Amino acid sequence: MASPALLMRVVASAYSVAEKAATIVRNVMSAGDLGIVEKTGANDLQTKADRLVQMSICASLARKFPKVTIIGEEELSSNEVTEELIEDGHCEEILKKTCPAQYTGIKEEELVIWVDPLDGTKEYTEGLLDHVTVLIGIAYEGKAIAGVINQPYYNYEAGAGAVLGRTIWGVLGIGAFGFQLTEAPAGKHIIVTTRSHSSTLVNDCISALNPDSIIRVGGAGNKIIQLVEGKASAYVFASPGCKKWDTCAPEAILHAVGGKITDIHGNPFQYNKEVKHMNSAGVLATLRNYDYYASRIPNTVKQSLVP
Repeated sequence: MASPALLMRVVASAYSVAEKAATIVRNVMSAGDLGIVEKTGANDLQTKADRLVQMSICASLARKFPKVTIIGEEELSSNEVTEELIEDGHCEEILKKTCPAQYTGIKEEELVIWVDPLDGTKEYTEGLLDHVTVLIGIAYEGKAIAGVINQPYYNYEAGAGAVLGRTIWGVLGIGAFGFQLTEAPAGKHIIVTTRSHSSTLVNDCISALNPDSIIRVGGAGNKIIQLVEGKASAYVFASPGCKKWDTCAPEAILHAVGGKITDIHGNPFQYNKEVKHMNSAGVLATLRNYDYYASRIPNTVKQSLVP
């Protein structure tokens, strides 16, 4: 049998690397010393978990796929990675899937991996643990084509004996796995948006959409999970603040199940290695009915957000 295509090997490795990352996240929390550092202010935090997880993910993937470009959120030196942070396993199930024909010829140097070691850091420090995700997004020719989202604390309120954590993964042309795809209630307009980065513009944009209800949660990964599990019908964030590592993995998973994510103007995100990191024109994402929401974004909001 032919050896699996590079893309499938990268995704299979990223799956195991994300599971290792989740263990690190839980271990740091249970040890009790989060090692919190403010980066640009009280809403932009970094913890020991962010640092260790990024080292683990980047070093583990770089060791296996040395020519892939890996871009992580945290600025860290790469020389302090210890062996216990390295994960060299892979998910056998993923290797059994057939790589979509358009991706079989990809070379290592053509891939860019965007890593958010701990999406929802602020919520992590406040004990809102189900908001937290680990994001590994894989891009080719500027497009998010595969992603892994790990929720280290999925099920954490289910009591003793519940299996803690889950890993969701997806590839365009194959689908997405690790969750139950559900559509939001028909005829209901439920908007999921930021919990800790609100502004007049963010709120004006949501009001213009006349939602039935609004869910405010942390983390871009978590918000996309709300969409694919049918808890929300649109993710609307009319503000700069989200970065490419926040949206790459969630975008791949959302697109793999037929959803859509763009900036507030309807422009797709680009993920080539030279691209600026900030998604400066906000985020609009849905599993279904994208056009309904896109057509209702006020022009005043669009004029305030320059791509």
